Amino acid sequence: MELTADLPNDRRARVETRLHTNLMAWLTTVNPAGRPDSVPVWFLVCDDGRILVYSQPGKAKLRNIDANPQVALGLDVTDIGRDIIRIEGTAVRAPDHVPADQVPDYVAKYTERIGAIFGTVERFAASFSEAIVITPSRLH
Repeated sequence: MELTADLPNDRRARVETRLHTNLMAWLTTVNPAGRPDSVPVWFLVCDDGRILVYSQPGKAKLRNIDANPQVALGLDVTDIGRDIIRIEGTAVRAPDHVPADQVPDYVAKYTERIGAIFGTVERFAASFSEAIVITPSRLH
């Protein structure tokens, strides 16, 4: 993964494992008044290194991304405040991206939670129909 290429091998392995296995992250966007807005999201690191997030339509994060595409993504589990992983990047709304229920890796990662909360992946995909693609630029 290009984003982690400069890390020492042991650190790179740990960061990449967390990027692929953590279920929650905090997505921070900036509203038009310049205030940060952080919300929990489900995410998938794709093979090309970009990060895929799905949103319900009409949410503030979508309007914020339209106005200012600069975002940050922070991993939720921090091992009691240590080993924080934060990514800066540029986000775009991706209206032509396939729905969540047609992304096998996303479905596999969230099957248990989707089933418990939404019943089916199709229901989740219908509710969270707005794709966001984040291109990472910096890892902290």
